[in-house]
Amino acid sequence: MKLYRFSHKTGVYGVAIVEENDDEVLVQVEQVIKHPKQGDLHSPNDTEGVFFHERKALSHFEKRYAKRSQLRDFNVEEMSYEDSLQQAITKLENELKESGTTHAEMSLASLARLKEDYSIQYKKNFN
Repeated sequence: MKLYRFSHKTGVYGVAIVEENDDEVLVQVEQVIKHPKQGDLHSPNDTEGVFFHERKALSHFEKRYAKRSQLRDFNVEEMSYEDSLQQAITKLENELKESGTTHAEMSLASLARLKEDYSIQYKKNFN
């Protein structure tokens, strides 16, 4: 199965094409490359006067329609969905810990809740 790199909102995923119609393709999520950022997408890094969104990664096998032009070369190591999700979470957490801002603290709290959800959903402990 050939994988492609697909950006969706602030997350990046490894996807496989499951159906093609002209320029539109149906893709299926196979791994997470970059976990979505937490908070308000319209006011990045703001914490006051905004709704602070908790943003989950697209689920394993979740499908989305995309334009073929949205797909890029898959240029990272192939790994299981769960391992890639763990790696993406850890990378985002490390970046947030270095930042030390209020936004980073709220994002880390949001990620901690998401890890609990992911642990239930995928029956694997995310640390």
